[in-house]
Amino acid sequence: MLLKKHSSMLFEAGTDEAGRGCLAGPVTAAAVILPTEFELEFLNDSKKLSEKTRDKLRPLIEEKALTYKVTHLEPVIIDKINILNASIKAMQECILQLNPSPDHIIVDGNRFKPINGIPYSCIVKGDSKYLSIAAASVLAKTYRDEYMNRIHEEFPMYNWKKNKGYPTEEHREAIKKYGITKYHRMSFRLLPEQLTLDL
Repeated sequence: MLLKKHSSMLFEAGTDEAGRGCLAGPVTAAAVILPTEFELEFLNDSKKLSEKTRDKLRPLIEEKALTYKVTHLEPVIIDKINILNASIKAMQECILQLNPSPDHIIVDGNRFKPINGIPYSCIVKGDSKYLSIAAASVLAKTYRDEYMNRIHEEFPMYNWKKNKGYPTEEHREAIKKYGITKYHRMSFRLLPEQLTLDL
């Protein structure tokens, strides 16, 4: 059973990101404040759920949350400030848009940077421990998958509908064959032997 709260604060926001290890597409973050009485069967770390379950949970989370926000940060920003900073920035941008504003933040993982002086706790594997982080992980994952499905239509040869931009063998073969797009992260090792990629 996932825990409801980490702190004793009334408005505790959980935040998480999706797409950190991808070669293409944005890093997507979500932040969620849930009501005290919130319960949702099957809610867990999005990686442990099927796509079908995630898609069923998303509207329920959105309906029951006190407030939530989702942010995409594009590859050009990831390349400029690096993926760790981009992940943190995406989470911070979500938090700034929450209404009510949180009085405590719980973050999935072990790295974060202060935002507006709000106290925070980093929790490793937090998405499988706390409801609000699990809810944020489901929102981040489903919104990012939706984004990748959309840009798949523009560049179907990379099969982003299936691999979502992750470094699968198929994705790397397509990069080798067709080159790169505006959605690829130039600061990432797009091919194991980077020298073979014609930039």
